[in-house]
Formats: sequence, structure tokens, C-alpha cells
Amino acid sequence: MPCPTMFSERVKNIELSGIRKIFDLAQGKVINLGLGEPDFHPPEVVKRAIMEGVEKGYNKYGPSKGFAELRELIAEKYSSYGDFSGDNVLVTVGATEGFMATILSLVGPGDEVLYPDPGFVLYKPHIRIAEGKPVAYPLYQEHDFVPMQEDIQDRITPRTKAIIVNSPNNPTGGVLDESAIKMIVDLAEDNDLIIISDEVYFNMVYDSPPQTFLGKYDKLVFINSFSKEFAMTGWRLGYLIAPKEFVEQIGKIHYYTVACPQSPIEYAAIVALKEASDYVDYMMQYFRRRRDLMYSLLKDIPGVEPNLPKGAFYMFPKIHVDNVIDVVKETVKRGVLCTPGEAFGDNAKSHIRFSYAASEDDIRKGMEIFAEVMSAFSK
Repeated sequence: MPCPTMFSERVKNIELSGIRKIFDLAQGKVINLGLGEPDFHPPEVVKRAIMEGVEKGYNKYGPSKGFAELRELIAEKYSSYGDFSGDNVLVTVGATEGFMATILSLVGPGDEVLYPDPGFVLYKPHIRIAEGKPVAYPLYQEHDFVPMQEDIQDRITPRTKAIIVNSPNNPTGGVLDESAIKMIVDLAEDNDLIIISDEVYFNMVYDSPPQTFLGKYDKLVFINSFSKEFAMTGWRLGYLIAPKEFVEQIGKIHYYTVACPQSPIEYAAIVALKEASDYVDYMMQYFRRRRDLMYSLLKDIPGVEPNLPKGAFYMFPKIHVDNVIDVVKETVKRGVLCTPGEAFGDNAKSHIRFSYAASEDDIRKGMEIFAEVMSAFSK
């Protein structure tokens, strides 16, 4: 048996996500409302492209920062937000690797990094791996999960190095509007902070054009991915856009971590940008209907206070019971996967995350079972 001293303090101080512990309770066939990915497959032209890439010989190591053509296409995609070129782009192995390389490049021992609570599960561990200090700023349902200025300002100290933002937000579906973005940019400018903007759901919005930090601040790392927009989650390809000097430094960690992105998938990504740019609009038609269906069903369940997401494909209702975890466990035992809010932060313990990246039939059945569970716990 390995001796505990064999492992670094770095790894011993990191806990696995509580999501897996809950999902392990599921038995047999389940209704999956815990998905963090579109329930679609990539566009047909993109699926053909990855096979074509292999046949054409894109099976060798490629440039560390990604194919030049792909980097230029990504820069062109966002050209309306600023004057970008391929030199501002780093192609990564999913947004997760891009995020990790960014944190390791910018955060040192003792540096404080603000992150949203609730927020995606990797933010806090990544900061800790870099030996930084994670500092949560709260998001509340009564404010549509948009941060308040005082809640950020009160947490800024002389040790604060960066702030992480995520819009559209996972797990809440909240979206930052133009005024919220300006507020955060102003705070960053006043306090000389780096903004790390996780925008992997960038154009998955319902009520307005995408709002972004891109082009609004010099010390910005914009992180995105092909995973959600093209339903390519398992293909693990992402990218970041940042000032050239940031790309050069982050690229060092990126190189020593993964060497380079996957060549045949980069080839397919080029095709995706050229020939399937409207695929997200196709998916969003379905997500809008599913969102409205789930909201209407949750609204009718006593003890449940649903939010109406403005982006992504998650709903994050507040649950009025004594123990939300027990509700989640019982729901999962009955064959409906969902995620306890506390997996996304201490400020989310009274919430449950449901994904509506599922069929309308599954949503109806899942909400029926959840309603039965809520009825039992409310008595």
C-alpha cells in the first residue's frame, strides 16, 4: 500500500468532484438530466472531416500553438470585437487545458483569484494547484445570478491578481449584460487585475446577441471551445484569445503539458468554422423549447423556485426543503440524474442543477419523478 508521504501536498489538498459520488447511486437505466454537454452529435460535414483528415495524413504532431489556418480562422471569427490575428490565439486540448495553462502561467503562490460561486467545478482546484488562494464572490438567484459590484469590490485586496468570470454561466444559465461586463472591467482596471473569461457557452443565448469581455479590456484571457458550439465535447479541442505576450507565456505551459493539439481534430475544426457556423442556431431551437418546458414543469412543483436561464442549457432552481442532498440522492436512486448545487460552491447548497440537454419526453418523465420526490420530502 502506498505511503501517504509519496503524494504531494498539491494533490492531497484536492478533492474529487462530489458529482461523481451522486451519480454512482444511479442503478440501471436512467434519465440523464445531469449532462454537461449537448445531446447532439457534431455536424455531418465535421464528422466526415475528421475521417478525411486521417486519410489525408493529419496524424503527426502539429505546431504547438495549433495550425496557423485554424488560429487565423478563430481570430477572424471574433474580428468584430477587436483587431485579432493568429498571434493572439492558442489552440488547446479543450477549454479545461487552456484554463489550467492560463492559471499556471499567471497565478503564483499567495496570489488571490476571485471566482464565481456558484461556478464551474474546476476553478477552485486549478487555483489551488497553482498555489494561489481562491476567493469566491457570490451569485444570487434574486439577481439573476449576476454579481453585484460590492460583492466583488469587498473581496479585492492588494494580493488579488485576477478575476474569473463565466457567461453564460454553468451551472446557473445566468448571462452578464453589457452593464455587468462594464462594471467588472472597471473594477479590473482600477485594481490592475487580469480577467480570465470562460465563455464556452458564448453564443448559446436566448434573448439577446452574445455579450463578451473580448475587446473590452487589455489584460484579458478569453477561453472558448469547440465542445458546446459544435457538440464536439469528446474531441477535446478549445482555444484562448489573449494579448500576444500572454499567448507566448501560456504557450510554454501548454507545450510542456500536451505538446500540441490533435491534428485530425484541428483539421475537422477548420471545416466546422468554414462550413457549419450555423450549427449552434440549430441546437438552440431545441434548447429553447426544452428550457421553456422544464421551467413550466418545475414552476408547478411545490417547494421549487425555478430560474429562467438566459443562456447555456442548465436550470438551477432553489429547493425549499431541509436537506437538498437527500432530495438529490433520492431522485438519482429513482433513475433521474441531477446535480446538487453544493458541487458548484458553498453559495449553492439550496439549489439543484438540471440539464435540459435531453429529449422532451425525458424531461417530462424526469420532472414527474422529481415532483414525486419533492412531495415525499415536503410532507
